Amino acid sequence: MTDRETVVVSDGDSGSSMSVILGIIAILVVVAAIWFFAMGPGAGSRSNDNTNNGPNINVEVPSAPAGS
Repeated sequence: MTDRETVVVSDGDSGSSMSVILGIIAILVVVAAIWFFAMGPGAGSRSNDNTNNGPNINVEVPSAPAGS
């Protein structure tokens, strides 16, 4: 009888396509998070109304006496 050994040859590129897909998904998630937190949904539709309707207060600072 002869002894036979089983040799398994694996292809080195079997997991690289899955890594590319996961990398693309991770980049999309990061871009979506940056968009949501930095600009917010609908950030372009807000109106910028900076009217100041508060009281008008005039303060006069006292000056030094003339004799000093």
